[in-house]
Order: sequence, then structure tokens, then C-alpha cells
Amino acid sequence: MTVRFSSSGVSGETGARRSGIRPAAVGRALAAGVTGLVLLLLVLVVVRLPWMGDLGIHAATVQRLRHSPLAPGNPLVDANTPSPYYSPWTLVLGGVARATGLDVFVVLRLAAAAGLALLVTGVWRYVRTLSAHPAAPMLALLSLWFLWGTEPLLWSGFTGLHSLALTAAYPSTFTLGLAFHFWTWLSGALRRPAGWRVWLGLGVLWAVILLCHQFSGVVATAGAAATVAAARPGRAVWPRLGGALLLGVSVLGAWPYYDFFALADAGERLETVHRVLYAHPVARFALALLGVAALVARWRRDHRDPLVVFCALGVLAVAAGRVTGHHSWARALPAAVIPAQLAAALAVVEAGSRRVRAVWAALLAGALLAGAWAQAGALGYVVPADALPGPVAEKYRRPWPGYGWITSRVRYGDVVMADGRVARQVPAYGPYTVAPGYPDFFLADEERRVAATRAYFAAGTSPSERRRIEREYEVRWVLDHRGVLHDPALRAVARGPRGEVLYAVP
Repeated sequence: MTVRFSSSGVSGETGARRSGIRPAAVGRALAAGVTGLVLLLLVLVVVRLPWMGDLGIHAATVQRLRHSPLAPGNPLVDANTPSPYYSPWTLVLGGVARATGLDVFVVLRLAAAAGLALLVTGVWRYVRTLSAHPAAPMLALLSLWFLWGTEPLLWSGFTGLHSLALTAAYPSTFTLGLAFHFWTWLSGALRRPAGWRVWLGLGVLWAVILLCHQFSGVVATAGAAATVAAARPGRAVWPRLGGALLLGVSVLGAWPYYDFFALADAGERLETVHRVLYAHPVARFALALLGVAALVARWRRDHRDPLVVFCALGVLAVAAGRVTGHHSWARALPAAVIPAQLAAALAVVEAGSRRVRAVWAALLAGALLAGAWAQAGALGYVVPADALPGPVAEKYRRPWPGYGWITSRVRYGDVVMADGRVARQVPAYGPYTVAPGYPDFFLADEERRVAATRAYFAAGTSPSERRRIEREYEVRWVLDHRGVLHDPALRAVARGPRGEVLYAVP
């Protein structure tokens, strides 16, 4: 390669042209390399499977379906109640665990690999419906991973790299990947004549998405509505679309593991948990504003552009939740952010002139670098924390320690008295807890169970009251991770690596 100098400096573009290297090809190669490195990081994270947040409830769900696929009962407490965690996807995972005998955490690693593969291929196929440029899918993936803000939002259903590192095994990742494929198939059915079989299949797929992860199902529904609005379907399509919706609603109503439509009354139990999603919007979403500018340009060209309509529906849902106090509606945030991220990626390859494309490329590159720095803490799940540079180590969140050490004594189905974070982890190994570690809309005596757990660990509770609680809930073990119990009737039988004590109940 020949590099020529002039009085004003290096003529990079001229040198690249004379050497036969096109800047666009260099950009594609760079995007492909970075995309490959991020995918490798995610694969290594799946091997590590860091535990933070909701991994315990999903492991417990697979445990129950492995042992009793037809009547699993409540996944967390010893009660015969339905649960929205029993979805078509977790039923498959429970079947895999039952048929193969694999450990639940191995099955969750397989689930994470499948979910990430579905997400990557889904994004790739969907972006192809919007642009034929070879670099568009790679830029779209990079935008979904990094075009968020300077403060990572670690929540299921959000595609930031740090969030995916913790939620890859969750049903939300699988469901969101399925949603991208759903939009792709829907776009194809709207662009060319499709028979009833195709449309009815789309209706079933829509129902499966909603059953697997309800919040991601809302995002999928908004994206589908935007796809239909942008396609301007003719009269021949509407009966088929109506039939697909009717079949989808029928599948939702027929699902035997929980009443899908009863979830509409669960909002009040979820509002406090989701209020935090409205906090720090600038720090969490500032970089996505680049995509908003791209959406404005798309709106000027076509008021019914699918990404524009998609984003508008997401913004309306989130804003309505803020105004009305339904904070759980903030889970529709991906419906507002994803189309903006995709629009920013597409602007680089679709802008009218070479100069404008270069400006967009520079802006996107800068935003992606800023976003990658914000998500750099995910490296800690692959690289030892003490080997990370100081600024990166500060962004790393240490995973929770597991409680596998109790399984040598505690058997499947035993009831363990535990509270706080421990109650979110113990059921993953097969036991139950007295109070669920997560809000449970279908558990009628949830408040009573929570009060009993709080009283059991309270300093002023008498031994006789503890014995009464143990008898009522058939408690066989107590796990004290805070060192607050001083009950001579309890017999210490094991100690954890961080000072936790497992007691046998008399």
C-alpha cells in the first residue's frame, strides 16, 4: 500500500483509492471484526453464566418442569398455584433437562446460547427487510449493544451488552430474538401474497411470544403493528390478519399453565418494582438520541415508515405509564429505543450523499465508542476482576455467590426459611422457600408468607413463635446469611464460604 504525503498532510482517501482499498470496505471489515469480538465475549459469558438478578427463578422453573411437567405447582414455594414463568420455552427447557438428566444450569447455558443465536439471526434477517446494504446488519447489532447511554441499564428485555451478559439465559432474550424473526416473516407475508397457513402460523407465533415473556411480547406487538401500518395492506390481507389475531388470542386463552388474561390485574403489584426504569433517562438513553435524529429524516421521507411508527408506539406506551402511574409500562422502553438504534445504523448506509454518510458514520462511531466504554464492565465476567484496569473494574458488578453447598443436605422439595437475596437463589437448586423471592400475583397468601419470614428473622421473636412458623410451613432448614439468629433450638449443620449458616430445624 502506498501512502502519499502532501503539504497539508496525509491524503488517506487518495492513497486508499490508488491502492485499491475502498473506505466502505475498510468500514465493513472493521464492523465485522468488532461484531465478531462482541459475539465471542457473549459466548464466553454464557460459559461463565454470572448470577445476578432473576437467574434463580428461571432455574427453579426448569427444576419444577423437569420433575413434574404436567403439574409443576408454584416454582418458588410449596403451593399448588399457576405461574406465568411456565411458558412454551421453559416447558421445552424442562423437557430437555428431564430427557437428558443434565444439570439445570447446563440447560440454562444451552438456553442462553439458543437465545443469543436467535437474537443475532433475527436482527440480521429483519434488518435485511429494511436495507440490502451488506454492512447494515452488523451496524444494527453494534447499535443494539452499545447505543444506549453512559449508565448501563441492566434489565431483562434490554439489549445492551452488559444487560445481555446477565440475561442471556432468561426467556426475555429468546423471546426478543423470536420477535425479530416474527417481524421478518410478517413483512414477507405483507409484501407478497401469503395463504391462510402462513397467516395462521404468524398468529400462533405471536401468542407464543406473549406467553414466553409478556413484556417482550408487548414490544413484539408494537413492532408488528408498525409493520402492518407501513405496508398499507389491501383488502385481501385484512381477513387473514383478523384470522391470525383470533387464533393467537385462542392460543393465549387455552394455555393450561396460567391464565394469561388474568395478568392484566397484576399491574399494581409490579408498579413499585418498575418505578426505577423512569429514573436517569439522560444517563441511560442519551446516545440513542442519534437514532431519533435519523428517525426524523425517515419520517420526512415517509410518515408511515415502520421504524418511525414503531418508536412512536413505544414512546406513547412509556409516556402513558409515567402519566398514569403504571410504572410497569416502562417495560415497553425497548419499543422506543430499538427502532431509534436501527435507524441510526441504517442512516450510515442510506444517507443521500457520500459526505453525509461520512458524517453519519463518524457520529455513530463516536456514539458506539462512548457506549462501549459504558458497557465495559461486562468484560469482568470473562476477565478476572483483579486483571481489569481500574476504570473498567469500577464498572464491573460482581456476581452473586451460589448456594450449591447446601445441596449435600437439603433435598429437592424441602422447605428452607430464607430471606432477601438468598430466597431468590435457594429454589434454583430444588428446595422451596416460605416466602417467594419475587412478587407472585397468583399466590393468594403471599403477604402472609412475607410477614412470617420477616417475623422469623426479627430479633424480638420468641422461640415458640419460630416453632409455630416452622410447623405451619413445614420448614426443615433455616439459612441465615446475616448472622441474626440466636436460637438454641436450631442446630448448625453447615457453613457457607461467606459465613452463611445452614441450620436444621428441630
